[in-house]
Amino acid sequence: MAVHRKRPRSYVLGRRAESQVETRQRIVEATVELHGTIGPVRTTIMAIAEKAAVQRLTVYRHFPDERSLLEACSAHARALMPAPDAAAWRAIADPEKRVRTALGELYGYFRRTERFWVNVLRDAELSPIVHEIAGKRRLGYLTVVRDTLAAGWRRRSARRVAALGHAVDFRTWESLTVRQGLDDAQARDLMLAFVRCACPASASASPAKNVIARARPPRRGDAS
Repeated sequence: MAVHRKRPRSYVLGRRAESQVETRQRIVEATVELHGTIGPVRTTIMAIAEKAAVQRLTVYRHFPDERSLLEACSAHARALMPAPDAAAWRAIADPEKRVRTALGELYGYFRRTERFWVNVLRDAELSPIVHEIAGKRRLGYLTVVRDTLAAGWRRRSARRVAALGHAVDFRTWESLTVRQGLDDAQARDLMLAFVRCACPASASASPAKNVIARARPPRRGDAS
């Protein structure tokens, strides 16, 4: 006669916890996939449950509110599709080489993750919580990139910072490549030229004043 031994309680609890982690991960992965195809706003709990092969109640059990689900998905997307490391560019001393390298890597990242950027930025205008998380994660990252590139120049001007902010914007890349038909390298070089022209080395207030002074006719009494 066979004897069936009861499994230890610790083993049962461990397997249950493991199963819960796996279920949670399936939910997150299903949600991220839906965000990439239809966007956060159009993603419903029913659609998530169907794709993850769970019940709606299971989704709510793991993520009781929209914020917890979006935060988990944001973290998973960053791990799945990591953005270029802005800190690595600080080692490039030449400011133009730093911009060229960064834009090359950033534009490649935009191309790999285009559908997510399009959907999230579109839905950020429709949903306050998507707007908040996108501003904190995606747009916050682009601010770090802009400031890292601006720090390469000794003189930090508002014009240059604005030009760099425009160059690293996803919608700038989208306009140049998707709408205007440039490839990533062409878009990168165009934006590098734009940044270079935004604040030319010779542009300053004092030379302009000197030009005006030289062009002004001498006044009576001026030293000859």
